[in-house]
Amino acid sequence: MGQKINPIGYRLVVNKDWRSRWYASPKDFADFLNCDVEIRNYLKQKLASAAVSRITIERAWNSLRVTIFTARPGVVIGRQGKEIEKMTDDISRMSGGRQVKIDIQEIKSPELDAQLVAENVAMQLERRVSFRRAMKKAVQTTMSLGARGIKIRCSGRLGGAEISRAEWYREGTIPLQTLRTPIDYGFAEANTVYGKIGIKCWICKQEEADKNQSSPARPSGATPAVSAPSETSIQT
Repeated sequence: MGQKINPIGYRLVVNKDWRSRWYASPKDFADFLNCDVEIRNYLKQKLASAAVSRITIERAWNSLRVTIFTARPGVVIGRQGKEIEKMTDDISRMSGGRQVKIDIQEIKSPELDAQLVAENVAMQLERRVSFRRAMKKAVQTTMSLGARGIKIRCSGRLGGAEISRAEWYREGTIPLQTLRTPIDYGFAEANTVYGKIGIKCWICKQEEADKNQSSPARPSGATPAVSAPSETSIQT
């Protein structure tokens, strides 16, 4: 089976959510989509050193809510919140004067975020660190923090070779075809002197307990209802 599908888009209905949450008429859809791409490119470029994992955009009638998931919220906020104010004004201008609100969500464990792991490996490759060393270190760090599995794949002119190739490391379990498994995916590019190197990262996290199977809380003092045994249950 081909491995061309995006793991996040593959799980949208099951346990993933859309990065842009809004509805638009066919006339406004293209404008809203181009505006979202412009906002994301602006924030990724401005917050290149803030370890931004993902950006979600929600639209209401005349307002815009941008949520930034970052491992360094202090860099995003800036001194006395000046960076937030400047980004709010710039995004409002990009979106045609709409009211903009920026929320910041801190990522507690950046080593378990696939996008941040891929960007970290890309940053090391740009600093001319050996790709094998960077990949192995990322794998060991992620597994030591409790991940079930991780896979990293680098493709391009690795080590400055004339012919491009792809190499990957995997540890643990990565069931990509199991939809209920919480697979996180990230992609980054390293701009080296001998060309671009693409880094893909898959991280399998611990599965959360199924909330549907847990029984609802019963008020204190209430006695549980006892059903009479059926005929089939008492037969031997």
